[in-house]
Amino acid sequence: MKITSRGRYAVLAMVDIAKHGESSPCSLAHISIRQNISLSYLEQIFNDLKKAELVRSQRGPGGGYKLSKNSSDIRILEIFDAIDEKIKTTGCGNNPKAFCSGNGKKCLTHNFWEELEGVIGNYLNSVNLSDLIENNAKMNIGNELRQ
Repeated sequence: MKITSRGRYAVLAMVDIAKHGESSPCSLAHISIRQNISLSYLEQIFNDLKKAELVRSQRGPGGGYKLSKNSSDIRILEIFDAIDEKIKTTGCGNNPKAFCSGNGKKCLTHNFWEELEGVIGNYLNSVNLSDLIENNAKMNIGNELRQ
């Protein structure tokens, strides 16, 4: 299984907004600089996030993006769904006419990979943006104590 850069960057940018955009909207240019993501790539990602109503935009001076709801109410799976990031662990396309072997039969490990997709999906649905922010804060405190 491979998560694309689009999926990683969408989650990263949403965490950035959750962390930096509580009082005022975040510009994509600032997110681009803070997270080292191409501005044009962010624009594409945010079109999808906006369509999915995970973010809302504000135009004009001081404009940018804000989360459309609390960070504790936005699940990572919602972000993946918004940008059409698929959690795919099977080698086949789940085509009932072809399946893994190409002749309508599942391979010996097909059910295992399908179950793994479900476990990963459940995990991504159990984690929200605020969890990632809290986890990052705990890691930073731990690093400061070790220094």
